[in-house]
Parts: sequence; structure tokens; C-alpha cells
Amino acid sequence: MAKVKLGTAGFLYPMPIVIIGADVDGKPNYMTVAWVTRTNYSPPMIGMALGKTHQTNKGIREHGEFSVNVPSADLMRITDYMGIVSGSKIDKSGFFECVRGDLTHAPMVNECPLTMECRLNRTIDLPTNEFFIGEIVAVHADERILTEGTPDIRKMQPFGLTMPDNQYWAIGDMIGKAWQSGKGFTKS
Repeated sequence: MAKVKLGTAGFLYPMPIVIIGADVDGKPNYMTVAWVTRTNYSPPMIGMALGKTHQTNKGIREHGEFSVNVPSADLMRITDYMGIVSGSKIDKSGFFECVRGDLTHAPMVNECPLTMECRLNRTIDLPTNEFFIGEIVAVHADERILTEGTPDIRKMQPFGLTMPDNQYWAIGDMIGKAWQSGKGFTKS
């Protein structure tokens, strides 16, 4: 089958949706992010690309701490809103119940079933973005989403984003077991 050249607007499908929390000007600020990924196994690190003009960046740079909050699909509308409005124009501190863990300046969203506290490890300056890499210092989960002590994606109900069509998608069915399903594979 022939490939069609689409230019340079390539994205991974789907991108996970998270809400980043950081203290800005003495209060919690939240921002929706899809350009996020695990960057290191041990110590555990997560990275995210944020446009340089975002209010959240200011808090991350100032305090060296942030949270990564995984919303469930029922939080899609408010999660989208957190990405539409700027914390420099709207006070976002009252939209969620803020909870704190070990880090002083990493406000977590209590309504999100899975949250992570991160300490800034490094910032990479890119042409239009800042890529923040943080070490995960603690992970918190609602007991209701756990199966045998582990987060269960079916109970969590996270959602993803596709670009450039800008659509949110629910996570589908499990289709295989990682590091197991390919065992014994042979080319036909």
C-alpha cells in the first residue's frame, strides 16, 4: 500500500491527557497537557513539553515542583477548559479540590483517580517550548481504581488526544499482554 506524505505535523496516537498542577503566585494553578511521557525507569522520571508563555511554567521554574494528574473520562469537559483558559487571566485554584502530599508546591487534583508528585530534574529549552523533566517522588491512587494493588485502566478510564484533528478518545479494550504476546512469533 502506498504511503501519502502529510508534511511535518506528525503526532503519536493517542497522546495521554493529564492535568499539570503547580503553585503560581501563592495558589494552585492547573493546565491540561497532552505532550507528556515517561522518560526514565530508575529513578522514575516524567517529561512534558509546555509552550514557553504558559503561566504553569512560571510556577514550575520558581518552585521546582509540579504534579501530574490523570483525569478520568467523566472529567473531560473541565479538563478541556483547563487547557482553554490561561491562569494569567482566570484564577484556576478553585476548580478542583487541591490535595497536597510530600511536596509543598505540587498541588494535586483530588478528583483525578491517579496523581503524581514530581520534583524538577531539568529543563530543556526548545524553540517554542520548555521540556520539563521531573522525578516522580510519590504516586497516589484512589482505592476504587486498584485491582490487586495496581491501577486498573478500566476503572481509571483515562482518555487521550489525537492531533491534528483535536479529538478526545476513550481508551478501548485490552488486545494483548506486553512482553508476552509476541513470544513464539514467526514471520510467515
